[in-house]
Amino acid sequence: MSGPLGIDEHLAYARLDLDRVTPHEAHEAAREGAVLVDTRPEFQRAADGTIPGALIIERNHLEWRCDPSSGASVPEATGRDVRWIVLCDEGYASSLAAASLRAIGLPRATDLAGGFQAWRAAGLPVTPPAR
Repeated sequence: MSGPLGIDEHLAYARLDLDRVTPHEAHEAAREGAVLVDTRPEFQRAADGTIPGALIIERNHLEWRCDPSSGASVPEATGRDVRWIVLCDEGYASSLAAASLRAIGLPRATDLAGGFQAWRAAGLPVTPPAR
């Protein structure tokens, strides 16, 4: 490609290597040891609720918290083979975040297609909003 990409092209490019998962696939993967990571800002979590058991890491800290060699990693960052499933509100920013995790050497990172909204629409467990 020549010239700068627009956001639609950038998003499509980021998703090329992602094995994006559906809400039910993410739910099952979490039961099998994958780590669900909710990157939504606090105001969205307060308004809509959260996924029980999901790790809360806002987007601006994601790479440092998931990289086991960063010195600022979460306990779940036990190695480069962790299966991270990133979610945002609707599944756009999470694709870019998962691609960034792959770029820093976390090859099993992916995202939840449709994000939190798809999870909730699928009838999967959600904590009540803080309203």
